[in-house]
Amino acid sequence: MIDELVNENQEKSMIQPEMQQFEQIAPTINIDDFNKLDLRIAKIIDAKHVDGADKLIQLTLDIGIEKRNVFAGIKSAYNPENLIGKYTVMIANLQPRKMKFGLSEGMVLAASFEDKNSGIYLLEPHDGAKPGMRIR
Repeated sequence: MIDELVNENQEKSMIQPEMQQFEQIAPTINIDDFNKLDLRIAKIIDAKHVDGADKLIQLTLDIGIEKRNVFAGIKSAYNPENLIGKYTVMIANLQPRKMKFGLSEGMVLAASFEDKNSGIYLLEPHDGAKPGMRIR
């Protein structure tokens, strides 16, 4: 009898996905709003720790027509040395932001839950994507 209950509970836990607290979907935008975003494929050509910053990694990104400096809050999930040579997605037309550590010239896209304790996942395009390609 106990074995049957244990097996039944194991089966239920295998079937039910882990429950996460999802954020609400943001308000609807129209296609013109979406088209204002200039999303580009970027190759990470350099990555390093930022002295005095708990969450930031400084990335140098090749976006085809130029190189960009971006500070990304991904330090808890990534070792800078392992990012060099990877491809990601960035917002290329975000207004540059002067930060304590320097100028950030865009933003890379990453997925996480709001609390970020379950991880941060930098978006990576499929093979064949090239720096500078626009995402439409």
